[in-house]
Amino acid sequence: MKHRAIFIIACLLISISLSGQKLSRVEKKIVASIESNNSEAIDFLEKVVNINSGTLNAKGVQEVGMVFKDAFESINFDIKWIEMPQEMNRAGHLFAETTGNKGKKLLLIGHLDTVFEEDSPFQKFTMVNDSIAHAPGGNDMKGGDVIVLYALKALHEHGLLKNAQIVVAFTGDEESTGKPLDISRKDLIEVAKRSDIALGFENSTGFNYATVARRGASGWALEVEGKRAHSSGIFSERTGAGAIFEISRILHQFYTEVKGEELLTFNPGTLLGGTFVNFDTTTSKGDVFGKGNVVAQKAVARGGLRFISEEQKQRARTKMKEVVHNNLPKTSASITFTDSYPAMQPTEGNTALLNVLNEVSLDLNQGDVLAYDPGKRGAADVSFVAQYVDCLDGLGTMGTGAHTPQETVNLNTIEALTKRTAILIYRLINSKK
Repeated sequence: MKHRAIFIIACLLISISLSGQKLSRVEKKIVASIESNNSEAIDFLEKVVNINSGTLNAKGVQEVGMVFKDAFESINFDIKWIEMPQEMNRAGHLFAETTGNKGKKLLLIGHLDTVFEEDSPFQKFTMVNDSIAHAPGGNDMKGGDVIVLYALKALHEHGLLKNAQIVVAFTGDEESTGKPLDISRKDLIEVAKRSDIALGFENSTGFNYATVARRGASGWALEVEGKRAHSSGIFSERTGAGAIFEISRILHQFYTEVKGEELLTFNPGTLLGGTFVNFDTTTSKGDVFGKGNVVAQKAVARGGLRFISEEQKQRARTKMKEVVHNNLPKTSASITFTDSYPAMQPTEGNTALLNVLNEVSLDLNQGDVLAYDPGKRGAADVSFVAQYVDCLDGLGTMGTGAHTPQETVNLNTIEALTKRTAILIYRLINSKK
């Protein structure tokens, strides 16, 4: 028994000595700084969460931006606040940059805004227990922003950012993108064109997952007209089918004839029909008037379309148009499409970047990192730059209930994820490939 106990202790000591053995001496110093700063990072997260920054609260978004501005300036980043035109009703973006030509040129993407507007009752950072906090926008995605800041802070403390090009781009309207896109995403795309790699810090889908592909998002609007008449005449040659039957046909055929491709989905989010229809596209609210003895003369539907490539998007749109134009008697219909987010396709470059992250995670004894199913992820800002650079996303905080009053952030994972981010950045900016 004595010899067995000695053997077990020896094994434990060997295990401890091997822990993190693949980290260099410099990387171990980075890890130590992150451990030392973790309490401060959580306090910083609480501070920015408690400032409401719903997308339409331009003042609040900019206030959060200024908190980050001061923090990035303290680690010698050059700051630029990019205003959006007033008519767009968006706050603008915060860009922070270091310049140089060492290793890979990095673009680190986050966003300052949340889905919780000023009138939301869910406003404050509140501890649930010693590891979980209710936090509006803390998971999506102020926690990811904090990971970026404190990873870079640790690198700065050891003089490791010198001669490296790193651009931090925190947009102010990710949750409701300002239109037109060629203005609201112009600066992000321009920075991507002079970068090699983009890392996105949207909330994590799990400690051992990262995102190498995201589906794009597009909106669609369906308008249907029928002949208003007494209901006794419906189906007759004179009256026809009416607008509600026609829109029902179209939606059903979307389901039976357009559905089916892998990673392609579409969803009708609103539907109104009757004699008179009013729909406000800004608020997504509406009302109708109609009677059971009157054939409906108007019907509208609004929805979304998700796709993994531009080719898949165009195929779906073509099929939808064909369905829409095959009208029932005495009805007419039209469909229009609005682009929102392009797709981030799975590429060899993205997979290679995942492999680098996986090696970092293993060296930190954090386990393998796998590619997450793109069908389970929404769109994000990284998609706008995916055609220009290799990308990886989902590097932010862990939590639950994003976009709901039950949104939480797991505080216990912030330190580990910040270590992973810092070592990844360090290795990329020192890469000779």
